[in-house]
Amino acid sequence: MSFTFKGGIHPYEGKELTMDKEVIEYLPKGDMVFPLSQHIGAPAKPVVKKGDRVLVGQLIAEAGGFVSANIHSSVSGTVKVIEPRLTSSGSKVNSIVIENDGKYESVEFVPNNTPVGELKKEEILEAIKAAGVVGMGGAGFPTNVKLSPKNADEIDTIIINASECEPYLTSDYRRLMEEADKVIEGLRIALRLFDGAKGIIAVEDNKPKAIKLLQEKLKDDPDIKVNKMKTKYPEGAERQLIYANTKRYINCKMLPADVGCIVHNVDTAYAICEAVREGKPLIDRIVTVSGDAIQNPCNFLVRTGTNFAELIEAAGGFKSEPEKIIAGGPMMGKAVYQTDIPITKGASAILCMTKDEVAENEPGACIRCGRCVSVCPGRVMPNALADCVEHNDIEGFLEGNGMECCECGCCSYICPAKRHLTQTIAGTRKLVLASKKK
Repeated sequence: MSFTFKGGIHPYEGKELTMDKEVIEYLPKGDMVFPLSQHIGAPAKPVVKKGDRVLVGQLIAEAGGFVSANIHSSVSGTVKVIEPRLTSSGSKVNSIVIENDGKYESVEFVPNNTPVGELKKEEILEAIKAAGVVGMGGAGFPTNVKLSPKNADEIDTIIINASECEPYLTSDYRRLMEEADKVIEGLRIALRLFDGAKGIIAVEDNKPKAIKLLQEKLKDDPDIKVNKMKTKYPEGAERQLIYANTKRYINCKMLPADVGCIVHNVDTAYAICEAVREGKPLIDRIVTVSGDAIQNPCNFLVRTGTNFAELIEAAGGFKSEPEKIIAGGPMMGKAVYQTDIPITKGASAILCMTKDEVAENEPGACIRCGRCVSVCPGRVMPNALADCVEHNDIEGFLEGNGMECCECGCCSYICPAKRHLTQTIAGTRKLVLASKKK
């Protein structure tokens, strides 16, 4: 039996390009750029200045508020400047620029070998906070905050999102195949925070080797089970993942904690383990570099702050000039117009495509086929919502539950008229949220 949800699509996976390639550690050569906003919430505040020498693992910016995260240097070197630099979001963010000396001299990390059952909840949360761990699936929510819900006594399920449903991405898969023990330990540490909570590792059924490996390692563990998910996009979306595994429903006004759940990415669980067990801050992650324009698609262990262009070169460069470069997956990632941008905590992939399929298709009129409705995991009517936007009918947009859109892209993908449904709805959602904040 495979767990699943209503709706969704089956795009070309593209995972065969990198899923069987072991992770390669990449040591950066150029300057390192550390944006102070690599997470949801307040930007971090620099604790270094121009001319300071720093070491690997040294704190260079501290959390700027309760919802914020520490940032550490991933190299040894000298602070060159603190100034706005371009990021994958398309905007400039105040950043600490460090000249890499290539020596990789490190601060001393302090390990903690206390058995899980004897770890104090406060020391777990403090270690995660100190390490600057955030959600590494893209959202970047500070992990210590997520693990400190107001209704902690009601949390009964922690789900590790190992679905990796975005096409081409295989960074989570390689982490499981090569370092499953640390991912499992990270989950066990998180479970220690909630009395009686159980763990689920949710893996799509297109990853049978990972499922078999996890089941073997967890066969005698009564607190963690491995759920095989039906391969379908967006299986890894938070709402869909929770529903598929627990049959609990959340809407746009709710958090997973409201239904007793917490969801973590694979690499986040790994980072929790490293923070608590090794005292190591979040300074690296696995990044998939792939696409039909890349000479040698592969997975790299990358230090945060590394330049996109360096990684592309390390993968052999372009075998043909790409029309589109995407930071992240093809469904929910962001197209970038240059590669002089840094790897951040939430950067899972760099995709280089020979054709920009979106630009090639001019949108036409809606033919009322209903395909967008049939695949929408949010159970809304994307065609009707887009019509509301085009007629400036915000009230109709809200009455049609437009805020329930998760911006997954299924409707745009399936639309035979090639309407830009997701972009239209997403833009309006942002306007509504901005007006509410005012």
